[in-house]
Amino acid sequence: MAGPRRPAGTELVPAPVNRVADTVPGLAAGLGCVAYGAGAGTGWERAAAAVLLGCAALALRGYRAGVRCEAERLVVRGYLWTRVIPRAAVTGVTDLPAVRWTSPGGRRRWTPVTAFAAASGEIGATRARKREGTARLRRWVARR
Repeated sequence: MAGPRRPAGTELVPAPVNRVADTVPGLAAGLGCVAYGAGAGTGWERAAAAVLLGCAALALRGYRAGVRCEAERLVVRGYLWTRVIPRAAVTGVTDLPAVRWTSPGGRRRWTPVTAFAAASGEIGATRARKREGTARLRRWVARR
């Protein structure tokens, strides 16, 4: 039995090498928790090792970080949260990159797109792929 279908849209994600690299913080913290838990003696120490589940979630979210451009909404997935923004509320994309939008109450907001943020020491192809993702996001915003 198939699960619910996602609305049609365009998935904008970094290069595969970046997606794997984005899992490293969660994996490293998780491995540290496993090592600590293996030598733990008390219940509190073992409970601290249970943080491993949070680390696994962080690793998975790092891999899935990106943007989904749908007909009526924008879904921005980051390390800690997923923000769903109605297309009509989006006002632009900054160079950070971040999505500028207006809340239903009229408050100006912005949501960073961590998947396309430039990092020092990146190779040219990686940086170009992130710039292309940001450019495609800008084109989606402009097509209203």
